[in-house]
Amino acid sequence: MKETRTIVITGANRGLGLEFTRQLLARGDRVVAGCRQPGHADALTELAAAHPGHVHVVPLDVADERSRTAFVAEVAAGHQAVDLLVNNAGVLPAGERFGHLEAAVLEHTLRVNTVAPLMLAQALAPLLARGSRPRVLNVSSRLGAITLANSFGTPSYAISKAALNMATVQMAHALKPLGIGVLAASPGWVRTDMGGDKAPVTARESVHDLLDMLDRRQDLGAGEFVDRSGAPLPW
Repeated sequence: MKETRTIVITGANRGLGLEFTRQLLARGDRVVAGCRQPGHADALTELAAAHPGHVHVVPLDVADERSRTAFVAEVAAGHQAVDLLVNNAGVLPAGERFGHLEAAVLEHTLRVNTVAPLMLAQALAPLLARGSRPRVLNVSSRLGAITLANSFGTPSYAISKAALNMATVQMAHALKPLGIGVLAASPGWVRTDMGGDKAPVTARESVHDLLDMLDRRQDLGAGEFVDRSGAPLPW
């Protein structure tokens, strides 16, 4: 009989986060779903109703320290261990042009895309250490690969994802002694509100491949940066 795992997902109300929630529930796992406004997360509420006892929806604004602290406290109150943390919540500012960049936009993007994943991994480490084959999966992007940057575009997002990749390596070194693996994975160009309707990959395909990649890996992960199939990506 398959062991029921406990998975924490940020940004679980739409896009990849919602699809992670959907597919993990279909596997029989329990999901702690973090989102900013649970009262407006209709699709997430429907999933919770369809899987009673398997979805714990918790308010979470990843950019806000007090919200993160309250979120972690509620996770700890309701769950003895966490098997997987999916740092999925992210922002991609639109229309940035050199000469008109705003420091506040970059700072907010870094808080959401880089600082929050590191802080949540740190805060949830004691619960992850009690999990079964515990991992942190940081949803990164090829746009964060410095080697592949050949034009100006989405600077705040690209900078934040490059920084997330370094945060992933740092997390891996810190969490390895606790038996916790860490990976940064690019989901591909996905058809979501963030990716747009021209993206070639559906959320269903992307999440399926990411979960399959995690299943296939014999090791837990030591800070690698990979695509959704598990192939290494350049830094």
